[in-house]
Amino acid sequence: MSPPTLIDAPTSTTTAPVALSYELFPPRSDAAAVTLWNTVRELECTNPDYVSVTYGAGGSNHAKALDLVDRLQLETTLRPLAHLTCVGGTPEELNAVVNEILDRGVRGILALRGDRPRDGVLPSNGLQYAQDLIELIRRIELRRSAQFAAGKVAIGVAAYPMKHPESPSEGHDVEVLLAKQRSGADFAITQVFFEPEQYSSLVHRARRAGVTIPIIPGIMPLTSLRRILKLSELSGVAPSAALVDRIRAAGDDVAAARRIGVEATVGLAEAALAAGAPGLHLYTFNEHESALDVLSRLNLPRPSRPSLAAHHRAR
Repeated sequence: MSPPTLIDAPTSTTTAPVALSYELFPPRSDAAAVTLWNTVRELECTNPDYVSVTYGAGGSNHAKALDLVDRLQLETTLRPLAHLTCVGGTPEELNAVVNEILDRGVRGILALRGDRPRDGVLPSNGLQYAQDLIELIRRIELRRSAQFAAGKVAIGVAAYPMKHPESPSEGHDVEVLLAKQRSGADFAITQVFFEPEQYSSLVHRARRAGVTIPIIPGIMPLTSLRRILKLSELSGVAPSAALVDRIRAAGDDVAAARRIGVEATVGLAEAALAAGAPGLHLYTFNEHESALDVLSRLNLPRPSRPSLAAHHRAR
C-alpha cells in the first residue's frame, strides 16, 4: 500500500478549480464606508466563493459586522462567512448569537476562540475554546436541520503556520486543529505567514497527525511596511528581513514598494498552490488594489459562473 499523501495535492490530471475568498471588516467612518463599498464592487467582479466578515477584539462592532453581512446578501452576489468568537461567552449568549446569524440567512461561520479578557477573568460557565463553539453550532444545526433543505452550516476554523503565541509548541497547535476537526470543523484558514515553507510545513504536520479538512492559506498582500510590522508584532512571527529591507529602501516611492510587495505575495501564493493549497484567502484590509494586482499575476483556475451583469439585470 502506498503511503498517505501529506499535502492537498490534486488527484486527477484535470486542473481542479481553486477556491478564492477575501476578508472584510465593518467600516469605522463614513469615509471608510465609501472605500469599503468600492472594494466590495471591485472584488465582486472576481466571483469569489465567499467573503469573511470580521469584527474587533472583545466583540466590539459585532452588530455592525452583522449589518455588513446583511448588505452583502441583499445588495451583492457575495456569500458571507461570519466570524464568531466565543471566549467568555455563555452557552445561552452564544446560542442566541448563532441563531441570529442563521436567521439572517448565513450558512457559513468562522468559529474562533478570540482574545481573552485583559483581566483574564472568565465566567464560570463561559466557553473557552473554538472547539466548544463548533460543538454548540452543530447542536443548533441539528435542531434546525429541517430548515436547511438537507444542507448544513459550513464551519471554518483558524490554523497556525507558526506557533500560536500562547501555545507550548507547534505540535500542540496541530493537536488543537485535529480536535476542531473532530468537533465538526469543515475547513481551516491559516493566520498570516511570511515564508513559503511555513504553509507547506503546517500541512505536512497536520496530515501526519490525521487532519484531513482543507487548509486554506491566509495571505496578506505585503505592500505596507507598517502593516507587515504591526502583524508581526501581534502574531510573534518575524517577517522576511530581506523583504522589509527592500520595501524600506523604496522610501517614498509608493509604486515601487507596492511592486516589491506584490511580487513577494505572489511568491507566497504560488508556493502554497504548489504545495497543494485548495484555495487562497486574501486579507484585504478593505482595500482591493493590491489583492487584484496579486490575482492578476496568478491566473487561478476558477469555476465558470453566470456573469454579474446578468445577475444584476435579473434583480
